[in-house]
Parts: sequence; structure tokens; C-alpha cells
Amino acid sequence: CVCVCVLCVCVCVHIRTYVCTCTHTHTSQLAYSIAYTLIYYGYFSHVLSHSSAPKRQKQHRLPMATLADVFPKPDGAKRWFSPEMVRLAWSFFKQSFLKQILTDGERYVMTILGVISFAEQGVYDIIGNLGSLVARFIFLPIEESFYVFFAGLLFRGEPIHRQKKEAVELVVETLPMLLKFVLMVALTILAFGYAYSFMALDIYGGPLLSQGLGPTLLRWYCVYVLLLSVNGVTECFVFAAMSQADVDRYNGKMLLFSLLFLSSSVLLTNFLGSVGFIMANCVNMAARICHSCYFIRCYFAPRRECSIFTSALPSPPVLLSFALSFILTASSELVFCKDAGVFGQVAHVLVGCLCLSGVGAAILLWEPALCSFLLSRLPSRAVAMVTRLQGVFLRTSQ
Repeated sequence: CVCVCVLCVCVCVHIRTYVCTCTHTHTSQLAYSIAYTLIYYGYFSHVLSHSSAPKRQKQHRLPMATLADVFPKPDGAKRWFSPEMVRLAWSFFKQSFLKQILTDGERYVMTILGVISFAEQGVYDIIGNLGSLVARFIFLPIEESFYVFFAGLLFRGEPIHRQKKEAVELVVETLPMLLKFVLMVALTILAFGYAYSFMALDIYGGPLLSQGLGPTLLRWYCVYVLLLSVNGVTECFVFAAMSQADVDRYNGKMLLFSLLFLSSSVLLTNFLGSVGFIMANCVNMAARICHSCYFIRCYFAPRRECSIFTSALPSPPVLLSFALSFILTASSELVFCKDAGVFGQVAHVLVGCLCLSGVGAAILLWEPALCSFLLSRLPSRAVAMVTRLQGVFLRTSQ
């Protein structure tokens, strides 16, 4: 089943790539959505048709017995749709509309107000697409997977004392480790992104990108990625635990976030140019993180022994390794990348590899809980390899 699903997703990606080359963008998006939906229905049909036995039904754990259960049908009161689900779907629709403003708001400001030139807009779009690769390929799958994980454990809208004890314990164990993991990834991007932004853009686009505002924009985008990672994890928990009334109230706050973002975009771009858009995104993400942290703190308030945010912070030696890596790689860029040619760039890359190895060793030594959390989700061969590496570093430090 996994192989079939992976194959179907690959086919879907190829379909989207082919269709997106057409001039009609809306048609291509519609074709992609239809293909993606058909893949899900095909997967459900395949799983349900091969799970007639009780043991097989327990293995797939789908909340339906036949494919017909997916489609609407009248209940005892002859209603085709659940009123609660309709209200919840409408709340999420309004939230998605406001999120669209937050996602593409800077483009509306660029187009309507013309605060930056067309050349700067092109560079900004390229940097935005490059910087968002990390969010799309690393953070987004994590957010989607753990939203389903938290939503399956918790009863939506119920306080913590009414939840199952085992589910609460698992959430208390998982949420800090998940936050710590995305923080580690984002801090790695921030520590090394500053010194390697110029080189990456020079390799990717040549002097057109590396000689202008490109490196500065990409460096600021590394800061934005740090806030983006924390916001993604905190919001995936918040949305899994919120009631329908909480979602409605949050939509009103999203309107405030949108106004804050648009106003800060106009204000900051008048002083800082293209960098102002990224800083406005940082302000927006910081406000959303504060709201999510407040919700999480209130949610776990009855359990005073829970220290979600304290447990999510990296240990001081790991933070020190990130700081030293930032200083060393930034110094290496000044020394080796000033008219030093290819050999200077190679030396700069070697310095980065050594610093990255030091950060990895620090994580293995001083973050055993995080390593255990990650090892529990890796294949057995990878677990054995990482365990051996951890033992080598422990013996070396002793």
C-alpha cells in the first residue's frame, strides 16, 4: 500500500509539473486538485478492499467501513451534513481566507502601492521562493503530520482534565521535543545561512543575485525561518485542541494580525525597502507565536509540573556551538571569500563542514532526550548507526 501511495504521489507531481507549463494557471491547479483527490480515493478503495478480515481492519484503522462512508448521506433527521461540521468548516474557510492575505499580502502591497521597483520585486520573489523551500519540504510535512497526531489524541475543545491521561502524557512528552527539533533545524539555518547566503546565490544566479540586495534578503529570511518553524508547531497543536468557538474567536484575531502585517509592511518598506517585507513577516509571526504560546500555557495550566517551553529550549552547550559556528563561518567568509577564487570558496565550505560537525557532536552529547525522540521514529539501521556515533562522542569527551 505504501508503494502504491508513493507511486501515485509521484505520478501526481509529474502531472502537476506538466500541466503547470501551460498558460492557464487556474486550469492546472484544478487538474492537480482533482488528481490529488482521486489518488486519495483510490488509496482508500485499495485499503478497504483488502481488509475484510477483522485483523486487517485493525491494521489500517480507517474511520470507515466502505468507500461510500466518505460521501454525504442523510442521517436519522434526514440531514445530509452535520451542522457542527458545517460550522467548523466555515470557520476554517474564513481562517484560510485571512491566511491567504497574510501569505501573499506583501504582493498586494507591492502591486497596489509600488513601494519597490520591479527589479527589486523580481529579486524578492526569487529569494522568497528559495527561502520557502525549507518550509515546504521540512516544516510543512512535520506540521501536517503532527496536527493529525494531536487531533487524534485530544478531544477538540475539552479542557486538559477531561482528556485521557495517557493521551495527555504523550502530548506533554512529544510537544517539547517537536519544538526543540524544529528549533535545532532553524538555528542551523540561521547560524550557517548568514555566511553562505552570498555563495549560494552566486552559484544559483551569478552576480545578478549575489551583488545586489539578494544576500541581505536571504540572511533576513533565515531569521524569518526561525520564527516560521516555531509558529508552525505551536499552531498545529493549537488548531488540534481548539473548539469551534475558539476557532471563530481566532479568526477575529487573524484579522488583527492581517492589519498588523499590512501596516508594518507599508511602514517598514518606506524605510528599509525589500527587507521591510521580511521584517513585517517576522512581526506577524512573532504576534502569532505569542498568541499560540498563551493558548498552550492556559491549556496546560492545571498541570503546573508541565514545562513545555522550558523543555523545548536547547541546552547551553548546544546554543554555544551555534554561536561559535556563526562567528567562525562569518569570519571565514571575510577571510576566504574576498577575491580568493575557487580555493577560497572550498576553504570556506570546509570551515562550514567542520562547524556543522561540531554542532552535530554537541547535539549528540547534550541532547540525549531529543536523540531518543528522533531515534524512535527512524529505521533500525539508522538507530544503530546514530547510537554508535553517540557512544564514540561520549568516549571521546570522557
